[in-house]
Amino acid sequence: MKKASAVVLSLGLVLGVSSATPETASAKVKVFKNCKEMNKVYKGGVARTSKVKNKGGKTKYKPYASKALYDANKSRDRDKDFIACER
Repeated sequence: MKKASAVVLSLGLVLGVSSATPETASAKVKVFKNCKEMNKVYKGGVARTSKVKNKGGKTKYKPYASKALYDANKSRDRDKDFIACER
């Protein structure tokens, strides 16, 4: 009885993990048309990592850190400081 319940539990875990993988892999990152559109969602812009420092002047808001989101909108980073559309 213990072996049967262990097998069923293991099978449930394996199936649960394998069914979650395609959903996360198919999640798309939003590409914004311009900085105005991005700043409506992310007021401080998007940083590549949380450790990135702003090279420009003083900013009003803290940027949201996301490598995938930054990479999708890399062209919005005019001063190449790894923060897109900072304000």
